[in-house]
Amino acid sequence: MEARMLRLAMTLFSMIATTLMGTFVVVALVTGYDTLVPLVTAAALGLVVSVPASWLIARGLSS
Repeated sequence: MEARMLRLAMTLFSMIATTLMGTFVVVALVTGYDTLVPLVTAAALGLVVSVPASWLIARGLSS
């Protein structure tokens, strides 16, 4: 059961991470932050947020 949920979380992570990273970068661009450091920070923040998000969504779908 745990291995199946981990596999589901990893599959969801690939989609959730790209979506959140892109969303955070677009928000940074819209708010006027258009240099390297804010854009990389926004992408990194999206990556960090996507880890627990994918785990929570996988747990909800597998139960």
